[in-house]
Amino acid sequence: MTEPNDTVPESHTAPESNATTGPEGTDAPLHRRGIKSYVIRAGRMTQAQNRGLEDIWPRFGLTITDGRQDLDALFGRKAPRVVEIGFGMGNSLVEQAETHPDTDFIGIEVHAPGVGKLLDEVDKRGLTNLRVYREDALAVLEQCLPEGSLTTLQLFFPDPWPKKKHHKRRIVQPAFVELIRTRLMPGGTFHMATDWEAYAEWMAEVMEAAPGYANTASAETAPYVPRPAFRPLTKFEARGEKLGHGVWDLIYQRCD
Repeated sequence: MTEPNDTVPESHTAPESNATTGPEGTDAPLHRRGIKSYVIRAGRMTQAQNRGLEDIWPRFGLTITDGRQDLDALFGRKAPRVVEIGFGMGNSLVEQAETHPDTDFIGIEVHAPGVGKLLDEVDKRGLTNLRVYREDALAVLEQCLPEGSLTTLQLFFPDPWPKKKHHKRRIVQPAFVELIRTRLMPGGTFHMATDWEAYAEWMAEVMEAAPGYANTASAETAPYVPRPAFRPLTKFEARGEKLGHGVWDLIYQRCD
């Protein structure tokens, strides 16, 4: 992941992400535990990405300091609400927002070029149903999104942290999925996808042990579901399919 270009005026850019993740069993806020599920690396910004952070951010960007959101007021309507954690360069999320204008989307990403690119595309396509945080996802869930407010939470291709000593950095942990459950409305869904089979198995293990969730997979494919048509096929995923790489989707429903 990438830090913002120093030439972007501070007053106009998305905020630096300064929170950390560490969903372990303590009473402290999840994002203050000192274990990050992501790494921010230095890099360069394109002109379009800078434009997104400078010019478009004031219209569509959100911060932790905005506090708890009234989502009906934020979007000016009542609608299904989808949150995506870690949208990367934003191609999939923008496509979803454009394809489903009757649904409101919130993206969360710490990667500055990805946020800038997404905002540039939002403006170019004239979208009004998408907002973005450049913050730690756990902090946003805890402090900004109301309980029972989300139709769907999406987590597509998170860092698998494949080495065993790094498994504690994986974002999918018991405390994390419980936090998500509280933000989903009854019947809402938590949709994960990964191209690492071992991480898919980890996700399934965590979710099967989590209270208040039901797996939506059929008996024939459980614990996984076929890739839903509403999840756009990324270029990375398409290349992987040609090379014979697998992708595993898991969808769990909140069931109180």
